[in-house]
Amino acid sequence: MNGAPAQTGAICILPRLEGLGGPASFRARLAAGLAQRGLSVTQDPTDPACRAVLVIGGTKRLDELLRARRKGLRLVQRLNGMNWLHKRTRTGLKHYLKSEWNNFILAFIRRWLASQVVYQSGFARTWWQTVYGAVSAPGRVIFNGVDLNEFHPAGPGSRPAGRERLLLVEGRLGGGYEIGLENALGLAQRLAALRPNPVELMVVGQVPETLRQRCEQRAPGLVRWAGVVKRGEIAALDRSAHLLFSADLNAACPNAVVEALACGLPVVAFATGSLPELVSENAGRVVPWGSNYWKLEPPDLDGLARGAAEILADLPRFQSGARARAEEAFGLDSMVEQYLTALLG
Repeated sequence: MNGAPAQTGAICILPRLEGLGGPASFRARLAAGLAQRGLSVTQDPTDPACRAVLVIGGTKRLDELLRARRKGLRLVQRLNGMNWLHKRTRTGLKHYLKSEWNNFILAFIRRWLASQVVYQSGFARTWWQTVYGAVSAPGRVIFNGVDLNEFHPAGPGSRPAGRERLLLVEGRLGGGYEIGLENALGLAQRLAALRPNPVELMVVGQVPETLRQRCEQRAPGLVRWAGVVKRGEIAALDRSAHLLFSADLNAACPNAVVEALACGLPVVAFATGSLPELVSENAGRVVPWGSNYWKLEPPDLDGLARGAAEILADLPRFQSGARARAEEAFGLDSMVEQYLTALLG
């Protein structure tokens, strides 16, 4: 905890988040960091011990947020990106309407209720300012952080001998995000043609059965399906791979990337979203998409494969560079202290 002074009281964090996904992981890590500093976490903004409110994205409890503001509590909104794939691909009317409603809630809180807005990356800040305009609430960028002792190159998990493992870690792959898995499959196929050893694609996350069957028909035996894994198993999985492919398109600050770098796992990705901010020259390769990714035009998978092959050809250098990047920018203590400054001043 780096000698941080002890605090008292509570921080209200909304909404309640559990299960899969980056927001739930962030909430758990932040709550643990606050507890180390003497602060409890509540979900009741009327709690007398509550000193500030953090909204992770959005919440339906707008009336409670309004009362908290009237009471003089600082309200900080943490924003990643916004829903957009529903406008570029068919995901169904229900998904479309839900995505639009969620965007409205996020934008409403940002404009009318937030005392301060924390963006997960410079990309996320620019995106919100471009689409929804500037707001009076001051904004700042705070990258996601991880426990650098838990996510570390040393520990359980070892890379397979005789083959090179490409890792893809997502909470869910479906509902418009199928493109990420399709790109991973294309990358693995092209990388196998460039490398002397066989290439294996390991997919971690929830994958619809129809999508899994389609991938097996396209590339039988190439994919190892790990399914949904517990949060505590991710570090060992990162240490069992040679390379992480970050598949999320226009991601704000993907936890999978931060966790991988901390474990000394280099990252290859397309240069969309926050990836150019997160992955430094010595930590991996971020390559051009090659066309208009906002319109979901086909990507340059050959260029992506060449970037991946460059990493694998000099793996020890990129492994040490990945860990160095994590130590520089993604420590959990630093993240918690920055949120405390946003919440409590």
